[in-house]
Order: sequence, then structure tokens, then C-alpha cells
Amino acid sequence: MKKIALLISSVLLTFFLIACSESATANKESEGNDEKPVQEDGTADKKDKKEEAEKVEEKKPPQPYKPLEPAGDATPLKDKVSEEELEQMPQAESYGDDRTRMVEVGETLVKDAEDQTDGPLKNHRLVAYYGHPNSTNMGILGELEPEQFMEKLKEQTQAYSDADPSRPAVPMIELISTVAQRDPGPEGKYFHSTSPEQIDEYAELAKKNDALLMLDVQLGTDSVLDHVKLLEKWLKLPYVHLAIDTEFHVKEGQTPGIDLGQVDGAEVQEAVDYLSDMVEENDLPDKIVLVHQFVDDALTNKEAIQPTENVEVALNYDGWGDGNTKMSLYRKFVRNEAVQYGGFKIFYKKDEPVLTPEEVLKLDPSPAIINYQ
Repeated sequence: MKKIALLISSVLLTFFLIACSESATANKESEGNDEKPVQEDGTADKKDKKEEAEKVEEKKPPQPYKPLEPAGDATPLKDKVSEEELEQMPQAESYGDDRTRMVEVGETLVKDAEDQTDGPLKNHRLVAYYGHPNSTNMGILGELEPEQFMEKLKEQTQAYSDADPSRPAVPMIELISTVAQRDPGPEGKYFHSTSPEQIDEYAELAKKNDALLMLDVQLGTDSVLDHVKLLEKWLKLPYVHLAIDTEFHVKEGQTPGIDLGQVDGAEVQEAVDYLSDMVEENDLPDKIVLVHQFVDDALTNKEAIQPTENVEVALNYDGWGDGNTKMSLYRKFVRNEAVQYGGFKIFYKKDEPVLTPEEVLKLDPSPAIINYQ
């Protein structure tokens, strides 16, 4: 019996030692595997994030336009201005107040603004011709046949590329796509839609010339978002953007052209957000929303307007008259009530004088969009 007991104890001890040995080996292998990928400095995580960002960047669709290259002898804007101009805004813009610049000469972003998009305004300037093909009174677009119109637009655009070669300019057509009316019309909304055939014609003209098309809306009694949806077919094209003529948006019982209209910044933001979603859902290049204003009441609640990662926003001063007054009002409506970028409209037949590209570009901030009517 004593021998049998010793034999059983010996067998049990052997099994126990084998089990312990296998457990230790497994734990060691496990510890070795855990140690391999972990790096205290987070290099692996950084590498993964970088690769992920590069993949996102690769997926972004390219912008479908070509800027007009500056002339070979074009001089940078900063080299053409005096020391005083480098430090101070134009006297007319300051209107007797402090002339200290908020941003450097030639900078298009307003103070403290950022641009998280890959939109056209980030590295370029846009020069637009505004109007309607059926009217010679609403802007230069209606005064010329399409090909002649584009030739003249390119000449004006080239002048801006040469005036500031650091920011080559891109030609843009600003077509009034919904026209405010004094008659309520069949839908009772006090606007008339430009024919799809005419919008298509100018969309093709822009595409053919590596230019951009901006569809301008005059709202009547309708909402901004309703007009965006009305134009969605064209806004889904990669080279088409949106402009809002705020003064033609009137309340029920009022008449465009007789009563001064008004748009709340919250309505503008609805359009910005809608376009931002459209860009993502349809894999489009980033968009622009341009908002026209020439008096205080035409655009309220500006603080509600916020650019997104897919949409750039520019406030456009579009009043006409003498140059000094226009420059001071640009300061009031764009510089001092800043959103992101500034725009400035020039009237060939109503401004006195018609400011030169160099004069326009010295404004604080330098307009990212200059449109001619």
C-alpha cells in the first residue's frame, strides 16, 4: 500500500509541474505580444491619424476652374504701396476714424477669421459680371452676347491677377436666376424664375471657359431655402455657387422695389448648412455663399452666419455712388461686421469714379470677390 501511495503522489506531482510550465509559457508569450505594438510616445497612433487624414484629403474633388495667370512683369501688391499704406487703410475707408489696419495689405480674410474649406476664395480672387440676359438695365451681363461678355469679363479678371499676382483671379458669371417682381405672379411670391434654358446656357459658358457660375436670388416673399431648393439641379454642378440679394426679400403685404426688403442671418445660415450637406452627400467641391448688402436694414442678425468646412461666406457691399462713400460703407458693413470674406461691387455707369483694381485691393480687408454691374 505504501508503494502504491507513493506512485500516485509521484504521478500527480508530474502533472502539476507540466501544467505550471505550460501556463508560464503562455503568459510569457502573451506578455511579449502585448509589448510589441505599444509605444509610449504614441507614434503608432500618430501614424494612423496621418494616414487617415491623407486618405480624406485624397478623396476631396478638385475645384473646376482655372485662374488667369498674372503677366510675367506683374508686381506684387505689397511692393506697390507706401509704408503708410502698409500700416493704414485708405483715408476714405476710415471716414475720419482710426486708420489702423485690422489685416495686412492684400489679406482677404477678415480679422480672426479662418477658412477650413478647399474653396475658391482660399487662394484666389473672383471677378464677376452681374446681370440678367433679358435686361440691359440690370447689369453688364444683359448688355453683351455671351461670347463677347466672356471676353470682356476675362479682360477685367486679368487686371486683378496683374494687380495682385499673389492671388490670381478667376472669372465668374453672376446670373440673376430669380427676379423680384412688383406683380405677385401666378404663385403669389413676387418673383419670376429665369428660364432653365438660359441658366443652362450660362452654365455651359462658364464650364467651357473654366470659369464659375454664381446664381443670384431675388426672393420676393419667398424664403432663402425655398430658392436654394428651386435651384438645386444647378447647385449640384461642381462650378455653381449662390448669391443672395437681400433687399428684394419683403414681407406679405409689401412689394419688392417699393418696400425695402430684409433677410435675417438665420435664413442665410439655413442655406449655408443646406449647401454644406449637399457638398458632402454629393462629393462636390466646396461652395460659396455671397450675401449682398447696401444698407443696415437689408441684412440683420449677422452673427448667425457661420461658414462651415464645406462653405465659404462673403459679405458683399453693393451700393453705388462716389468712391469715397462706397469705401467708408465697405468698412461699416464688411470690415466692422465681419463674417469671413469681403466683397465689393462696382457699377460701370453709376460710380464716380469707377475705382481701379489697385484702389479696390488696398481696402481692409482686400475684397475676395469683386462684382461689376
